[in-house]
Amino acid sequence: MQAQFIEKITASYNPKGAFIQLGSGILDGQVVTGAKVNLALKMMNRHGLIAGATGTGKTRTLQLIAEQLSDGGVPVFMLDVKGDLSGLAEPGKINDALIERGNLVGIPFEPASFPLEIFSLSGRLGAPMRITIEDFGPILLSRILDLNDTQTGVLAAIFKYAEDHQFPLVDLLDLKKMLSYLTDGPGAAEIKEEYGKISTATSGTILRKIVAVEQQGLAHIFGEREFDIQDLFNKVDGRGVITLLNISDVQDQPLLFSTFLLSLLAQLFKKLPEVGDLDKPKLVFFFDEAHLLFKGASKAFLMQVEQIIRLIRSKGVGVFFCTQAASDIPESVLGQLGNRVQHALRAFTPNDAENLRKTVKTYPHSEFYAIDKVLTSLGTGQALVTVLNDKGIPTEVVATHLVPARAVMGPAGTGVYDNIIKQSDFYTKYQERVERRSAAEIVEERMKAYELEQEREKLAKEKEKAQQKPTTTTRRSTRQTPMEAATNQASRTLAREGAKFLGKLASGLLNSLFKKK
Repeated sequence: MQAQFIEKITASYNPKGAFIQLGSGILDGQVVTGAKVNLALKMMNRHGLIAGATGTGKTRTLQLIAEQLSDGGVPVFMLDVKGDLSGLAEPGKINDALIERGNLVGIPFEPASFPLEIFSLSGRLGAPMRITIEDFGPILLSRILDLNDTQTGVLAAIFKYAEDHQFPLVDLLDLKKMLSYLTDGPGAAEIKEEYGKISTATSGTILRKIVAVEQQGLAHIFGEREFDIQDLFNKVDGRGVITLLNISDVQDQPLLFSTFLLSLLAQLFKKLPEVGDLDKPKLVFFFDEAHLLFKGASKAFLMQVEQIIRLIRSKGVGVFFCTQAASDIPESVLGQLGNRVQHALRAFTPNDAENLRKTVKTYPHSEFYAIDKVLTSLGTGQALVTVLNDKGIPTEVVATHLVPARAVMGPAGTGVYDNIIKQSDFYTKYQERVERRSAAEIVEERMKAYELEQEREKLAKEKEKAQQKPTTTTRRSTRQTPMEAATNQASRTLAREGAKFLGKLASGLLNSLFKKK
């Protein structure tokens, strides 16, 4: 039986060309050193899944594959969820357990360190990694903002308007200004005619959700200088550089970092040229905590993930999802993952039992194993493996005792960690934000011009109205004021009294004249 086992495993896992050494097969609970389990480098761009319950060794499997990819000249990108992968920069410490494991699988343990770059979304734990709003795109942004389909459609229209009219969307301020400009400002009429009206209610909801993201302290990931994906393809002395994104300080924002990772994949898909099948991938991208990416995702979002995974292979990029169970990955995506390393599953609850049943169904029949029993009995550092051979054919399912990682299996020392960051050219390149003229400034300029134009039109209308008004003689009112009436009355009284006095005076003078005669 053992000879038959060795023969079948050797036939399945003995690729031509370069390969990753995963370990040796296990039969009837015993490691069979002659049954070497390898993964062809040329098949790494067919993607893969690394799954298993917490504490079964998934992270160390990621590490051992990343180490050998680096040795093979393949750059690697990894999400460092807990901050314990930075030990890749230091050679591991030799101990009896590691020597024993190496001897057991027939691959002697040899400590080694690997070229490392460390980034951080917050900028506190590594060189800042940023992206512009326009490159992030409306679908991924809607995922972070938790928008419904209607709001997502409005956001897509805003992005399209900004692209068509040269409004660069760099950060969240640009997006807020565009919302105001296209809802209540001079752009409202334009977008209504071209893409449909934006209601005040929808605009207000999107704006509130943007503010909520800002209040959570997440706005800093949007802006410039934007991370250049070409910086993922570096090599040092022929070895591929392992790039870590340390998100241990933003673990409580899973939607943010999982969506950000997908945005990097989207950039790779968009900007890399087609290369077809290569002898080894240009880059392998490890997507840890993958279940967070798909939880509650919209149909549009899932379609974008599926498209990227299906087509990015031709760009020379392999993607490995790391999660607890295969059932965490949608079937449309799972079906594209040709390489699988499944660590132990636990069946403590009805939910666990159902996940186990679903996982077992995804494996072909094996004459050597009862898959359901193997999956619940694997030890730490062991896994059920099936990959694609160098002809693209799925290999035999085999329980595997995995090779130990050669670097430190934990975080690097504080001094080593700080030196990696401060001595990196990327720390200098990305540390300071870059501000340029973007949508916010353009909107401000147009709003001022619009307000000035409105004021000029108002003044012109007032002037035109004044010029068109007919000229007429103003008639004085015949109505007297009280003062005028009193004055007139006094004048009439004086006139009467004066007349009486003059009459008496004249009469007296005449009488005196006649008397003298």
